[in-house]
Amino acid sequence: MDSAALTVIGILIGILVFGIKSGIGCGFSNISTREIFAVGGSYFLLALLFGSITDHTNLDAFEKFSSMGMGIHVFVSLLLIVTGIYTQKKWNLGKDVSRHTFLAISIPCPVCLAALAVSCILLSESLNLPGIKVGLLVGVAFFIAVVASSFLFRFGKVRFGKTPETMGSAMMMIGIYYLLGALLIPAYIQTKKDEPCFNRRRRNRNYASYGFWSYYPCRFFPGTYKEA
Repeated sequence: MDSAALTVIGILIGILVFGIKSGIGCGFSNISTREIFAVGGSYFLLALLFGSITDHTNLDAFEKFSSMGMGIHVFVSLLLIVTGIYTQKKWNLGKDVSRHTFLAISIPCPVCLAALAVSCILLSESLNLPGIKVGLLVGVAFFIAVVASSFLFRFGKVRFGKTPETMGSAMMMIGIYYLLGALLIPAYIQTKKDEPCFNRRRRNRNYASYGFWSYYPCRFFPGTYKEA
């Protein structure tokens, strides 16, 4: 399988994961269908924005942003855990705050924004397509993933009698997952520190070959690899 195909597969998996994450919040909260489409539309518009600037930037432009990767992951994880606990506590007291707390899990967070930007850059470099076309493709994929997963979770909510308390539990689980990732990934990568990272001349080609997820260990946890 060539590098372009691997890149597309990796990006589609990443889009699906972030779409499901957003869909959990939209599906289990008590928001309207119109608001679900609005959340999906926000991902679409952001993808178009990132796609429009793809032709003028590259992966190296994220060097400064990636240096904050650990702090961002920890912040997002703690936000999800605290908001999940708050949602459950209020629901048990007879108050539904899901219309507000769902934003913590559904709106584009810094990690999602990075995923959008990297998706556009990798696709543009791998498929040799104009940035705006790539942004359109990524935006449509994100929109479909968010809206489809939202309605799927909403169906499950009605079918199995779930409540916003379920959303709170999901938020805490995802937050713990993020927190464990921020703690364990650098430790794992440290065991591989003697293996050279992608050098600058081959970086883009190798990112494409290994797919979307290979970008994050090197760039969002700098210092765990060393340049060849």
